[in-house]
Amino acid sequence: MELTDYIRILRKNWVIILVATLVGLGIAGAWSATRTPEYEAQSTVFVSTQAGSTIGELQQGSNFTQSRVQTYTNLVSTPIVMNPVIAELGLGTTAGELAGRVETSAALNTTLITITVTDTDPVRAADLANALGASLTSVVERLETPNGTDTSPVRLERVKDALPPLRPSSPNVPLNLALGALIGLALGIGIAVLRTVLDTRIRTPRDVELVTDRPIIGAIAFDPKAKERPLIVHADPLSARAESFRALRTNLQFIDPDGRASYVITSSVPSEGKSTTTINLAIALADAGKRVALLDTDLRKPKVAEYLGIEGGAGLTDVLIGRARLSDVMLPWGNRSLYVLPAGKIPPNPSELLGSHSMQQLLEILERDVDVVLCDAPPLLPVTDAAILAKATSGAILVVSAGRTNRHQLSGAIDALQTVGAHIAGLALTMVPTRGPDSYAYGYGYGSYGYGYRQQAPTKRWRGKASNNAAPPAPQESTPPQQPASSAPSQTSAASGSTTASPVTLDDIVRQASDRATAPDRGDSLP
Repeated sequence: MELTDYIRILRKNWVIILVATLVGLGIAGAWSATRTPEYEAQSTVFVSTQAGSTIGELQQGSNFTQSRVQTYTNLVSTPIVMNPVIAELGLGTTAGELAGRVETSAALNTTLITITVTDTDPVRAADLANALGASLTSVVERLETPNGTDTSPVRLERVKDALPPLRPSSPNVPLNLALGALIGLALGIGIAVLRTVLDTRIRTPRDVELVTDRPIIGAIAFDPKAKERPLIVHADPLSARAESFRALRTNLQFIDPDGRASYVITSSVPSEGKSTTTINLAIALADAGKRVALLDTDLRKPKVAEYLGIEGGAGLTDVLIGRARLSDVMLPWGNRSLYVLPAGKIPPNPSELLGSHSMQQLLEILERDVDVVLCDAPPLLPVTDAAILAKATSGAILVVSAGRTNRHQLSGAIDALQTVGAHIAGLALTMVPTRGPDSYAYGYGYGSYGYGYRQQAPTKRWRGKASNNAAPPAPQESTPPQQPASSAPSQTSAASGSTTASPVTLDDIVRQASDRATAPDRGDSLP
């Protein structure tokens, strides 16, 4: 991982790190509060030798004293020194227990012995240190006195008396709190890194790169009100999420393999936003002047008709089995060049219908008569419908929900498409946060910069595939105006299949596709 990855981990898991640090701080504080305060008192004993008055004798005596200091230091913790102190102070303990509270040291190249006593009572600690110094002095003089003499050549003198300490030496509350905070911080960072390493969900484009080399052609900004306004491009065209769909539209226009423009939009698992992505992309393409055919090929749980608020009782299923003509069930939507074919009744054999020759013919006809064909297909992992249909189109656009889809699911979906030889046009990240460590480059609306829509010129008459220069219609959804009784033949609904002399409408394009499909000189006509 790079430095930016660690920074993202810290930003993303700062709550965990903060909580762990506070917990460590709290444990250290609680431990310090429950400890009994202990006090340290020190006394210092000086060791000297009566070695004469000449320089040689003094030097010899100094060497002798330094060689003996370490022995005297170890002598303090022996019963011969401890027992007189226990008896004198009436401690009611053993020499071994008292030795555990006593620490003796001697500085290098000196003849000073420091006796440190730790006790819960500061006065008793000072009394013990002074008593041990006095006991050591008497014991050493007795042990170093030669036989037959009354004086010892080694002399010990207490040069520093112990005084009762004013502050406890233990627990050291500031030090304990600092150590607790550092341990908690390290533990929190460790948990954050481990949590990130074990998390296999797709969150950033780099996570996608670990699975596939296919490009990310769009990142749809997260909208907490997406369920209330699924058609965001139509409902709020200046929002950050609507701008995300326009960016996806722009990138999609550069993908046109073999001159075809039919795409299956699917996902790995349900609830990744494939249906809303398909519909909003279709609206964005229509707003840009493209003639778009939107097919609801999810023959298991169709959603397009529900989202667009159109009649979905008859649709794709009826066309494929020969129950209805394409012009009877393909409906216009809004004042746009957008044509919608609902799913119709749910069949018992969706995979077979989508893989039939009739479906292939339908796609070929629509590809010739419109600019872009979008198919909303079921998820890839639960069923095989999308993989079968993707083989018959120019490519598949795989929708990946940020923070919900994991790498194993995405890898399985890509394998399902590659197994049938389908072309993966690209991936579209959905529900991408616009703030925080996982935010992406998209998500900036232009409302504050004066960006908006202008009323477009009326759409020209339908003249077949060659008429690609028609101006895009206005984005507002409205019902086509009724023709007066005295004018040219009146415009009727798509269900009637009648003609019209007014500017091009959805019915014109549907009728044109249907007429081409049923022409006697064609061998690929629909049933």
